[in-house]
Parts: sequence; structure tokens; C-alpha cells
Amino acid sequence: MKDLHAAARALDAEDPLATYRERFVIADPDLVYFDGNSLGRLPVTTGQRLVEAVSREWGGELIRGWDRWIGLAREAGDVLATGVLGVDPGEVVLSDSTSVNLYKLAAAALDARPGRSVIVTDDDNFPTDRYVLAGLAETRGLTLRVVETDINQGLDPAHLRAALDPDVALVCLSHLAYRSGALVDLVAVTEAAHEVGALTLWDLCHSAGSVPVPLREAGADLAVGCTYKYLNAGPGAPAFLYVRADLQSRLRQPIWGWFGQRDQFAMGTDYDPVESVERFVVGTPPVLGGYAVLEGASITAAAGIGAIAAKGAALTSYAISLFDAWLAAEGFELATPREPERRGAHVTLYHPEAWRICQAMKAAGVVPDFRTPDRLRMGFAPLYTRFVDVHEGFARLREVMRSGGWTRFPAERGRVT
Repeated sequence: MKDLHAAARALDAEDPLATYRERFVIADPDLVYFDGNSLGRLPVTTGQRLVEAVSREWGGELIRGWDRWIGLAREAGDVLATGVLGVDPGEVVLSDSTSVNLYKLAAAALDARPGRSVIVTDDDNFPTDRYVLAGLAETRGLTLRVVETDINQGLDPAHLRAALDPDVALVCLSHLAYRSGALVDLVAVTEAAHEVGALTLWDLCHSAGSVPVPLREAGADLAVGCTYKYLNAGPGAPAFLYVRADLQSRLRQPIWGWFGQRDQFAMGTDYDPVESVERFVVGTPPVLGGYAVLEGASITAAAGIGAIAAKGAALTSYAISLFDAWLAAEGFELATPREPERRGAHVTLYHPEAWRICQAMKAAGVVPDFRTPDRLRMGFAPLYTRFVDVHEGFARLREVMRSGGWTRFPAERGRVT
């Protein structure tokens, strides 16, 4: 144990991102937080910025604040584009929720491929994505073709290629699997889809802010993502959408709202969408949420996605070494790829009593995630998670197992968010 703890301290001492932890609110220093891939910590500057927005802008400027607020969705989108996703300004905008954005872009993509009858996804895609796609397929009389995926190792591009043919209009996948953390080869999948003339729509919820997203390199068409995980914009923060620049004027989304209109304040009777990425927004921008996105995304941009990904790989590698040393003998199985280049910034462990163990970990001051079937998901947000945190969290988990403390918790599963 001493050697592993010493290794953690040494890694922290050499961490180029160590000072970024100071930019976040750490209310309870004894709490080990392994759930930043569900809800990121609060940046210190976000609280300050929101107080200013409420008291000075809303309280003092009142409706005159719209001179500033009206461009906020695009401003935050440009920070996400250049500082997080590596694409051009004007290709990303804040809008709605991830699910609504997925629906809008999927519908637009299907309209752009008339005569094609198939949507392709995989069986481990995030549930809301599958529901949205199934709903579109049902209402349009299309086929939803679901590719089988290894729940631990992720999608095999060869299986995906076998599902592609000239009937496919859209391929919609998650870049990083929400359960296992396995990365999909975004470039290879996009290339395969384009070979048969299909468009691609990527869910970036677990990759934006944790790993590089090669949208530009792949020539990817469309993407959506949330901002409250690794981008630390807070609960209910608005989502973003990406549309490659050359597609923007050629696609028309199904929800025609006045913020997508060319001259919105003319209040015209006919819908004439602007040709920029704003044609994919609908209504009033989320002002307070937009400021929170600006603060969180700016921290990510300052740290650099390359450095963030490198630390994420090191954190997960260290966690896997602790799993090998301490937890494999306690009935756990690793449910995440071992190769650093094939995973994101979280590690998942399988155990048949994972639900009860999760509750015992929370009681011991460690916050992981539970995911079916019988998995503990532990996210290590590189901007504020230290190697000593990983050591302490896994040490408490080992003690939970050795003491049998998990047996005190009921087997019935409660609500999981």
C-alpha cells in the first residue's frame, strides 16, 4: 500500500494541471468524488459570474441586458468549438437539451437523405439516443438497425461496417460509451458511413472535455453534447450542437423557432432560416446557463484538451493498477478497456452486488455511479481529481469489501440518476 500511495503523491507532484483544482469549490475535502462524469464540480468563478448576472444585469439593466444576452449562445458555442472540440467558430451553438438537439439534427439529416430507409445505432448507445431514434423511425416508417456491441470493450468498427449499405441515411453513435468508457474510432466510423453516402451524428456527452474529439479530422457531419459533466456548467446546463460549416445552409431542422429566423425581430409571417449555425436554435437562449457554460468551458480551454486527456489516461491507468492489486481478488471484474488509448476518463468495475457496494461506498464518503448491469462507474475529472483521491477512494472500497460493510444495505435498487 505504501508504494502505491507514494506513487500517487509523486504523480500529483508532477501534475501540470494540479493548480486547476484550486479553481473549483471543494466544500468537503474528505469526500472522494468519482462522479464528475455525471455532474462536474462548481467552478469558483461561476458563482461570482452568476451573482453579477442576476444582480447587475438582470437587476440593474433589466430588458436592456438583451443587448448582451442575445449573442450568448453563439459566444459560448465558439469557446466550445475552438477550446474543447477543435473545430471552427460558427460551427457550435448552445441550444436546448442533448435529447432535443439529437432529435433536431437527426430529423434534419434524414430529410437530407430522401429515399433512404435505415438509421444505424448500437445496442449500448445511451438510452435517450436510442429512444429518439426509435421514435423517428416509427413515425417515418424507417428501420432502426441496431449493431451489437461488447458492453465492456465497445463497438467493433468491423461490425459497424457490416451494417452499412446504400439504404442507410444516418449513423448515430456515442463517441465514448457511457457505461464502460470505451472510445469509438470516430474517424474510421465516419469514413465508413460516408463511403455509403450516410451522414453521421455523434453524441459527445462523455468525451467533450475529457478526450480529444476528432470532428475536423474525420469530416464528421453533426454532433451533440451536454455541458454539465466534464465541462462543469452545472445541473440542467444547456447542451450544444455542432453542424459542419458546409452543411449548415443545406439542412433544415424540424422545430422552426424565431431564434433561427433570418430577421427575427421583423416578426414576419413566413419562416426564412438564417444560413449560419443559428438556424438550429429555436427560442430564447439560456442566459444564466450560458454564463455557466462560458466559465466552465473557458477553464477547459485554458488547461488544454491534450493535457486533460493525458492526465485522464494516467488517472485511469493508476486506478486499474489499484484494481489489479486490491480488488480483483474481491470478486470484481474490470469492465473497461485496459489500453489507455481505447478509453476515456472513467473506469467501470463489474460485481454482482454492485448496487449494495455503491451504497456502502457513499456511506464511506466516496461518490461513484451505479450503472446496470451490476457496474460501479468511477469518473476521474482531470481538472480537479488527484491521484491521492483515486488511492483513497479505492482504499475505502477495499475496506468496504473486506469488512463486509456492503452487506448491511438492501439489494433493492432505488432511483438512479
